[in-house]
Amino acid sequence: MRTPILRRSFISSLVGLTVAMLGIQASAADLPASKPAARPNVLLIVADDLGFSDLGAFGGEISTPNLDALAREGLRLTDFHTAATCSPTRSMLLSGVDNHLAGLGSMAELTVEEQRGKPGYEGYLNERVLPFPQLLRQAGYRTYMAGKWHLGLTEALSPAARGFEKSFALLRGADDHVAQPWNTKIDPANPWYREDGKLTTVPADFYSSNFYADKLVSYLKAGQGDEKPFFAYLTFTAPHWPLQAPADVIAKYEHRYEAGYDALRAERIARQKALGILPKDFQPAPPSPNFPRWNRLSPAQQKQEARRMAIYAAMVDLLDQNVGKVIAQLKASGQYDNTLIVFISDNGAEGANVEGRPSVIPRDNSLANLGAASSYAGYGPNWAQISALPFSAFKGYSQEGGTTVPAIVRFPSKPAGGQISAVPGHVTDLAPTILQLAGVRYPERVGDVPAPALQGRSLLPLLSGQQDARGERFDKGWELFGRKAYRQGDWKIVYGVQPFGTGQWQLFNLKNDRAEQQDLAAQHPEKLAELLKGYGAYVQENGVQEIPGLSERIARSYGSQSYFEQLIKADQP
Repeated sequence: MRTPILRRSFISSLVGLTVAMLGIQASAADLPASKPAARPNVLLIVADDLGFSDLGAFGGEISTPNLDALAREGLRLTDFHTAATCSPTRSMLLSGVDNHLAGLGSMAELTVEEQRGKPGYEGYLNERVLPFPQLLRQAGYRTYMAGKWHLGLTEALSPAARGFEKSFALLRGADDHVAQPWNTKIDPANPWYREDGKLTTVPADFYSSNFYADKLVSYLKAGQGDEKPFFAYLTFTAPHWPLQAPADVIAKYEHRYEAGYDALRAERIARQKALGILPKDFQPAPPSPNFPRWNRLSPAQQKQEARRMAIYAAMVDLLDQNVGKVIAQLKASGQYDNTLIVFISDNGAEGANVEGRPSVIPRDNSLANLGAASSYAGYGPNWAQISALPFSAFKGYSQEGGTTVPAIVRFPSKPAGGQISAVPGHVTDLAPTILQLAGVRYPERVGDVPAPALQGRSLLPLLSGQQDARGERFDKGWELFGRKAYRQGDWKIVYGVQPFGTGQWQLFNLKNDRAEQQDLAAQHPEKLAELLKGYGAYVQENGVQEIPGLSERIARSYGSQSYFEQLIKADQP
């Protein structure tokens, strides 16, 4: 893929900003107290299960004017990567090291017996890593967090214990987006939410995106007039299942998706090419043959599918509205121009079948009730593949569609003017980037033991042209649930399972085939061997537990055929 050239004026401005920030670098304990306001604020926004093509700025049809405006002012990264699921990504984001070192070698909910008790598989953000919000707070930053945590259930593992001065956190990986019997009462044996470390509940009028943004705005308002800079972490649970949204927002999209999958696929790819997200000759991943095409669905199934995508769109729309609410507060307080703003999703789009998950209340997924508090549904593998366009697969898989996410960066006072960059990046790059901008050195020790070295690299020298944009610079491994990948420059090997993998290592040249459609393992055995050696080193360096057959054992029904069967049952008496 061709890498667009950043404007020289932006590069010069960025280099100047970097030099200015580096000029105040010191250890967290020894930062000077004078002129703390010169340091930038940071707003880090994370969406949950948002696909690469969902935002307008990345080719989507959903109304996202606030994030699109950030993209027009800032920089869009089209080759930015996370883990294949949420809590491993969040552990890497906050620590700057691989999830297998940070404690989320597997999701806590899906850890198998052979992994239990092994270092790096604690199921929470472990004590061996240094969350960068903790370093920022020690260096004089106000630190705020509102939304999904998913890195530990107890008070000792809560945001309050890992560097956040003020926090309201959903502890688990998911909850209803509305008030329910379990989240409006406190049950110490079954904790859901914590505020400043203490168990709490949500109000009766709770809607997740509205509440988290309002909470963060309240923290920002309370800190107005303080000379200290802030780090604000806004971590939505939308558009993660269950599909729930206010009826008036769903109504905006009521008929939008009735033309089906192929029509939406063609629209998004055309917009991505028109925007410059994709080269004109890019060949996107085709729909998986494992799932029925639109014309093979019954009219009842088509209506269900169109309704589900409409609710998903409404959730993304509301997320964007709430981003706008926070941006408005920054502008009203005069802090916008001195705030680094980063937006990412935590992984690729979610195509899992969630209908059969246990629930403490009866659920009604009939067409008329979908989106209401008493429904509990996902939007399925076909819409997820479209959200992941132009890439292959989705959440839970190590292909590009599972780990490539939309990323927008707006630098303080130095907007990039809507530039698009295919420079590779990774979620572990955010910690060193933010620490460098804040002028905070990463310490050498955690207590009496050496601190794990940051594995990410600051994006600032990369974007200023001081490092090679491709090739050796991007050397990364992935492993989750036995689904693996390793990338070196433009070459990538992938080990996956059905419906997207073969159960064998595959080799792709991403420069010519980011959609991962042409397996070159047979043509280039020497390159396959080279990358397998690199993956082996990744396993050793990060303590990955290699368990034969793990990818077939994990009890997550990604792309389950039963999803389509349930579309029929939902409206049957």
